[in-house]
Amino acid sequence: MSYPVIVKETKDKMEKALHHLADQLKTIRTSRASPALVDGIRVDYYGTMSPLSQVAQISIPEPRQIMIKPFDMSALQEISKAIQKSDLGIQPQNDGKVIRLTMPPLSGDQRKKYASRVKELCEEARVSMRNVRRDQNKHADALHKDSKLTEDENKKLHDEIQKLLKEYEDKVSGLQDKKTAEVMEV
Repeated sequence: MSYPVIVKETKDKMEKALHHLADQLKTIRTSRASPALVDGIRVDYYGTMSPLSQVAQISIPEPRQIMIKPFDMSALQEISKAIQKSDLGIQPQNDGKVIRLTMPPLSGDQRKKYASRVKELCEEARVSMRNVRRDQNKHADALHKDSKLTEDENKKLHDEIQKLLKEYEDKVSGLQDKKTAEVMEV
């Protein structure tokens, strides 16, 4: 492994951690409806647990409403059951053709709970990125020990990895601020 390879690998791993965080944050409820809220729901479709998005069309007709229209109407009851079993805490309204989920306004306590969950997820992402830094610094030290990097190159590589960590931690903070503002928005 060489200097540019370690830098690229570090950036790739930190980018993956950032994308993972962004995906997790999408599932946290805010005052507005989002298709991402039902992404994790799996439906028993003819004996196979399938993601909701594969058995139904999901749309947002109003800011506080999610509409789920099954591709196969026989799956309507199973979709309704899956939503009730999920941790969304929203009662599905089934009219025989579509299922509507109306998002109730969040209470102050719920907002604080979701905001603290956002903080937890962001801290987990930061820890993951710091672990990447630690591992990549070990690679750099191993290369230096094997005389494949000079002392100066090793120091420069450590600095570059630290700079990447700082850059990605700032991105995490930006995501955290944005999502917390969405959650706390009345």
